[in-house]
Amino acid sequence: MPGDDTLVLTAEEESMLAGEQGPATAMCMRLIVGVARANGAERLVPIESAHADGCLYHGVAGLEFTQRLVSLGARVRVRTTLNVGSLDLLHPGLVRADPEVAENGRRLMDAHVALGCEPIWSCAPYQSGHRPAAGSHVAWAESNAIAFVNSVLGARTDRYGDFIDIAAGVAGRVPYSGLHLQRNRTAALALDFSAVPAALLDDDVAWPAIGALLGELAGTRVAALTGLPGDLNDGGVTEDRLKALGATAASAGGVALFHLVGVTPEAPTLDAVLGPGATTVPVTAHDLRRARDRLSSAGTTSLEAVSLGTPHFSLSEFAALARELREGPPFASSVDVFVSTSRAVLAEAEARGYADAVRDAGGRILTDTCTYVTPVLRDEIRTVMTNSGKWAWYAPANLGIDTVLGSLAECVASARAGRVVRDERLWG
Repeated sequence: MPGDDTLVLTAEEESMLAGEQGPATAMCMRLIVGVARANGAERLVPIESAHADGCLYHGVAGLEFTQRLVSLGARVRVRTTLNVGSLDLLHPGLVRADPEVAENGRRLMDAHVALGCEPIWSCAPYQSGHRPAAGSHVAWAESNAIAFVNSVLGARTDRYGDFIDIAAGVAGRVPYSGLHLQRNRTAALALDFSAVPAALLDDDVAWPAIGALLGELAGTRVAALTGLPGDLNDGGVTEDRLKALGATAASAGGVALFHLVGVTPEAPTLDAVLGPGATTVPVTAHDLRRARDRLSSAGTTSLEAVSLGTPHFSLSEFAALARELREGPPFASSVDVFVSTSRAVLAEAEARGYADAVRDAGGRILTDTCTYVTPVLRDEIRTVMTNSGKWAWYAPANLGIDTVLGSLAECVASARAGRVVRDERLWG
């Protein structure tokens, strides 16, 4: 049972814990061993990579912890990419942070780089070349990244957060528990979408709605999804749609792994992933509309801003946005439009002219951070439209604003019109 001391370490792990590989490694191993014992793990497992979320400044504790590792000479021993920070280092004028918070945020980002981490500053490391192989063990933080790497890539990570994420990168080990174990990766719930009209499922906004419904029904349980379209990137399912689904499910619930039958790598069939005693829930278009409406808190058509890219905008999303902007007027001067993305994706978007299309229409591009975790939006903004279920879930509490969830096309139409524009015909 959790808390029992059944943990057995290898000789190398005992050496790490004893300080024979340096005080920083010992410090990180103490943390990992403590979590392993609390979880009832019988052993640790080596990891191939990590993705650290602790580089986003939440207070001095995280800064002091990371700087302590630096002072002890710590270096990550596996590839460790970095999540968003508190600043846009490429466009510093966009973030309106308090000077002390900005300074501490920069020091925290610098400290993680000093540990040997890769400064991709992205919540979507899988878009920047960090794509672990199926079946490999990793230590990823950031809820959408956890859902994506487990579900879409088929690698194995439990839910890791601040402190344990960078500790895992330094030690190269995590507890062999949670979703690292095969028995915990079977589905306790199956959602059947076969009654939902195909035309609705072919609209991008349906996928964050699916995620919101999944989060509500599954909580932290693993679920299997059936009745959704074809093969990955062949038909209705794309990585962008799976990203939107997983990010919203991880926010509206605590989903860290889902199986889309016939699409994701561990789910060639429903029988391959369904656990004993699992229940099946039929889903209707009404259920999806109710889930979508949970992500729209605004009771008005007034609009001051549009925020795209949470998780970070992909290159294919930039291409779709550029197509939407090819014909038609620029954004209304009364609406601020922001696209949050990673440096790697922005470089490609610049090369292909997509970024210029956004700027020419009046939009601004943010890197290294995101508009719902740092002060980017003007104080007077009250209603924001987004195509991101995750942004819509967190922004009302984080920023004190109202949200409207829409498709990419609806966000563009609204930004041009200066008011909320949504097509309700598909929803019935």
